[in-house]
Amino acid sequence: MSTLDAGTEALVALSAALAVGSRTVVDEALRAAARVADPVAVEETLLQSHLFLGYPAALNGLARWREISGRAAPPAADDRDRWAERGEEVCRVVYGGQYAGLRANVRRLHPDVERWMVEDGYGRVLGRPGLDLPVRELCISAILTVQDAPRQLYSHLRGALNAGAGQAQVSRALELAAMVSTPVARERAAETWTEVRRRAAGDD
Repeated sequence: MSTLDAGTEALVALSAALAVGSRTVVDEALRAAARVADPVAVEETLLQSHLFLGYPAALNGLARWREISGRAAPPAADDRDRWAERGEEVCRVVYGGQYAGLRANVRRLHPDVERWMVEDGYGRVLGRPGLDLPVRELCISAILTVQDAPRQLYSHLRGALNAGAGQAQVSRALELAAMVSTPVARERAAETWTEVRRRAAGDD
């Protein structure tokens, strides 16, 4: 698929809205997602946002989702024994040939952060069922675009491609995020995406 379906567009737009932080913007995005997206995918989009926006944004988003959707909370997951293995698998896919270097770099910053990144970030959260990895990466890229975090955005744009998203899909996700981003953030995201594509072409 060369473009995003309506459900995925709604999830990407919701991620960007969560990064904006305005209740009005978030409510509008949640209502749009309720109309066209898989509700399980919406919940996963909200859950993963805490990795990048903190618990307050995720909790507020979930609270509004409960009200807007009328859905009760699902049962808690019981998969703790898989976090480490699953995290290594997912992180390796996202970072591809940069995986070993990433872990070494983060380990130099702090070994506990390296373990949290793999087991908690990728194993506990991003490796969960309910939302395909390419869509997760597109949603994360939308958050990082709004946050104007080009270094992390670069990694997750590459991650989206590594996970199987097409360049047209990534471009569309960035367009959706740009709609609620500042001019500076939009420009920096565009520059980052240009650099990702340039290097990807060089790898071919």
